[in-house]
Amino acid sequence: MVDRSKVVYPFYQGQGRSALGALYLFLGIGVTPALAEQSQGDSSASRDTYVSERVNMVRTQIEARGVRDAATLAAMSAVPRHEFVSLEWQSSAYSDGPLPIGEGQTISQPYVVALMTERLGLRPGEKVLEIGTGSGYQAAVLAEVEVRVFTIEIFESLAREAEERLRRLGYGAISVRHGDGYLGWPDEAPFDAIIVTAAPDAIPQPLIDQLRAGGRMIIPVGPEGAVQELILLRKDTDGSIRTESVSPVRFVPLLRDGTP
Repeated sequence: MVDRSKVVYPFYQGQGRSALGALYLFLGIGVTPALAEQSQGDSSASRDTYVSERVNMVRTQIEARGVRDAATLAAMSAVPRHEFVSLEWQSSAYSDGPLPIGEGQTISQPYVVALMTERLGLRPGEKVLEIGTGSGYQAAVLAEVEVRVFTIEIFESLAREAEERLRRLGYGAISVRHGDGYLGWPDEAPFDAIIVTAAPDAIPQPLIDQLRAGGRMIIPVGPEGAVQELILLRKDTDGSIRTESVSPVRFVPLLRDGTP
């Protein structure tokens, strides 16, 4: 999403050092756009429940599986995941799995959102392209890491809803576009990083071309209905490409031209 993965197999089970001290401080400040917007119209008890569920999600689903980047952990704690699913699924928003968002698509498992974000090694101010907006959850997480986000969604209805949702939650700086993500966003290229939340059979050449020298891309690759590989791609300063296998995953396919 990333709002596309249907199943992900959690192979990272390490215990490691805790980063929750920083998270509690972060949450105590409570000044992020998403949390500020969330506070309007909710009771204190409801807000406390959501915060507690997010902290538990980060501790038990994400940090316990090996994600250590402080910015990623803080972003996952800040973004109100329940706002990115329909009312009927809000009680399950912080569960350890994907949830449906319409058009046969899903909001990704929290762990895979965090893993993909961390592995990009993002720095504040970088320009990031997301392929597969979905409900906008992954884009919001990226925005909390303080990067400039451009996101493309193949389904017009999802793109429109995500744009409205992101604006309402205080993420209006995110640029949302309806279009064929396989082709990227040439007018805004090059990008420091690209994150793809649906699986093509092979890495699209247009996305490689739109990656800045020294840039990174994280993308699931493989056939629909099979276990795929989450791949981290790096473009060296001389233009050469290096890839690294991160984890087995299972994502929905990368669609072209809006055809289901």
